[in-house]
Amino acid sequence: MPLTEPYDDHTPDPGTVATGLDAAGGGEDTAAPVPETGSSEPEPVLPEPVRQRIVTLTAAVLPGLPADEVPVPLRRVAKFAPNRRARLGAPAIAAQLTADPLFRQRVTARVLADAGDLGAAVVEGTAPAAADPVEVAALAYLARPAGWRDLVDASGAAVRAEADSAVVAELVREAEQRATRAEHDRAVARVEAEKLRDELARVRDELGQLREEHRVLARTLRETQSRERRANELLATERGRATRAAADADAELRRVRTRLAEAEAVAGVARASAKEARSVDDAKLWLLLETIGQAAVGLRRELALDPVDRLPADFVADAFADQPTAAPAGPSARARDTDDPARLDQLLALPKAHLVVDGYNVTKRGFGEMSLEQQRKRLITGLGGIAAQTGDEVTVVFDGAERMHGLPPTPRGVRVLFSRKGETADELIRRLVRAEPPGRPVVVVSSDREVADGVRRHGAYPLGADALLRRLARS
Repeated sequence: MPLTEPYDDHTPDPGTVATGLDAAGGGEDTAAPVPETGSSEPEPVLPEPVRQRIVTLTAAVLPGLPADEVPVPLRRVAKFAPNRRARLGAPAIAAQLTADPLFRQRVTARVLADAGDLGAAVVEGTAPAAADPVEVAALAYLARPAGWRDLVDASGAAVRAEADSAVVAELVREAEQRATRAEHDRAVARVEAEKLRDELARVRDELGQLREEHRVLARTLRETQSRERRANELLATERGRATRAAADADAELRRVRTRLAEAEAVAGVARASAKEARSVDDAKLWLLLETIGQAAVGLRRELALDPVDRLPADFVADAFADQPTAAPAGPSARARDTDDPARLDQLLALPKAHLVVDGYNVTKRGFGEMSLEQQRKRLITGLGGIAAQTGDEVTVVFDGAERMHGLPPTPRGVRVLFSRKGETADELIRRLVRAEPPGRPVVVVSSDREVADGVRRHGAYPLGADALLRRLARS
């Protein structure tokens, strides 16, 4: 192979001289060499490793030469960095080694000095057996002792032999790898075959089980079809019976409707008679109430009873509550009784009814998103409307333990009570109920089950908070 590489734009122009050491491309053809003194033989074609080693040796000693001994084309190459000098300056170095014998001799002197004993042996025309053939060929090319071409040829043969050995070793290694892979594949195939045999045995077992299940299912299907036929026959029979029963039921329904019409006619006559009798009873009752009223007026006049200006709840308020009062506490446990507002209207329609309301129990259930002050104001305002509409006595009770300010004006007919410190609104409500005379209708509104159970035992009517909230929403 030629010593030089293809021309590189980054290297200086090596000149126009082309020899066996500086042939372009990589073929076997070489240009006419510049022979040495007394030599007309062409330059040999160097193996690639030898060519690279010659360039490397020359590039290594190039900076050490005096500036006037360095050819002009190589002066820029000599300034390159060591790692770039041999790579980028290879064409110019090869051209100068071939074309300038004096330059080659100067380089050879320094290279042989660095090579030591190996350089001396090459100059004498011998090569140590243990020496690197590439190194020997490079030194022989530069020094050119007697028989140097034989040394170069021997190096080329050794390099080719090493390359062939490397190729053979690579082929052997690949063959061994293929053999190893083949053995591994055979082992894997044996394992897979065992797995497939086991899988085949399992599939055969499952197939046997499926066949048995198929036989059982087929037998079950036949039995089911037989039962279905019998059921269809029974269904047809029952349909006939149902048709006959429907006809009998229609006839009976017609007879019942006839009797119902007759009963409605009799009921109409009875309602007319009852209406006449009720009119007579109403007249009698009116006369009785009028008589009782006149007797009551006479009795009040006889006993000289003055109209009362205080009610039982006022005495309870004086004895057991502070007016006005304190910060609210948390609500008691809630329990529902009945939430029908119509029931509340019926109870409030009774004469002299007294409505007692568990304040915070109602407000926190109906409008708990408001502040406590807004809750109290809204409830008291609504109860004022109920008192104005019904004329009943209304008392609302709040929990309280400390004085509070800014209470809204109390509407006419509404009493607002706050429990004292140490007592709860539930206890105050029960005291209010116990203070009422027997027979007076007292309605307690609270969703607290304990309050409802306590006042019921004393004859009051407990209602849930939702009944009052609906009544207020309707107002």
